[in-house]
Amino acid sequence: VSLKKKKKKKEKKPVTKGALMGFIAIGCVASLLFGILGGVIASGISKGGSSVVYESASTGEGNQSENVEAGTVSSVVKNTADSVVEIRTESVQTGNFLSQYVTQGAGSGVIISQDGYILTNNHVIANTSKVTVTLKNEQKHEAKIIGRDSATDIALLKIETTGLSAAVMGDSSQISVGDTAIAVGNPLGQLGGTVTKGIISALDREITINGSTMSLLQTDASINPGNSGGGLFNGKGELVGVVVAKSSGADIEGLGFAIPINKIKPLIQDLASVGYVQGRPALGATMVNVSDAQAALQYGVTQLGVYVVSVNEGSGAAKAGLQKGDMVQAIAVSYT
Repeated sequence: VSLKKKKKKKEKKPVTKGALMGFIAIGCVASLLFGILGGVIASGISKGGSSVVYESASTGEGNQSENVEAGTVSSVVKNTADSVVEIRTESVQTGNFLSQYVTQGAGSGVIISQDGYILTNNHVIANTSKVTVTLKNEQKHEAKIIGRDSATDIALLKIETTGLSAAVMGDSSQISVGDTAIAVGNPLGQLGGTVTKGIISALDREITINGSTMSLLQTDASINPGNSGGGLFNGKGELVGVVVAKSSGADIEGLGFAIPINKIKPLIQDLASVGYVQGRPALGATMVNVSDAQAALQYGVTQLGVYVVSVNEGSGAAKAGLQKGDMVQAIAVSYT
């Protein structure tokens, strides 16, 4: 007769409070790691394609500079100086007896992304053959004109570099008359990084520049030739405008103007992706009136008239078949 011994069941040990807290801690760490990984992946996806990602966070917590007193001019300069650049342009002109010479111009620009997108005025880079950007650290880069809009006098440039200090976009609808206004730019084309301080003197000032009427911010911060395209910052160091003009005249001082940043933000993506602002009636071609023999020799044509100088890719003119060198014979107008 065989006897089977019954095995004693092991008693289950109760889960202690320490073990329970350990499991909870492990779960929290795992959740955090997966959350960070998901954020990195999402960030990589959102920055794909040709989109321009500009810094639009507040300059409060997580500011570009550390240990500076918020609201002082020195703190604004520390936060913004590296984001304002000098711009030099070259254009080829034709003089008497078909002699050609190079003229130079100067202006300012504001970096809006770490990978090299820069805002400036359209009139700074219009009709130029070469654009050179000089950073705060004196590094020079040849810039490509990505897009431009004459109606708002805004242009978007791109330099091939990374790790730049981008300006923080503000909200120009939140500023008031009397608020601090700090202009940073390249006055006279020789004094890059110059800082001047004033106040916002007026909002929505209707000003006509080069035949176009614009609604601008007015400031008494000192503005001079060469400041065009530079930044107008508030007391937090946020970009609230792009400097566009100064009223001229021997007895006129303290009248500077800037394009509100809220009017510029919606245009940036169009300028980056197609080179112009979509939704506006536009021919999409540049014309020149060849009105004398000298101009005819310059452009290599035998007849006087209006010629196509360039055609924007994807524009209505391009779709209609216009090409560089075409002569306009007539314009037909259809009323519906």
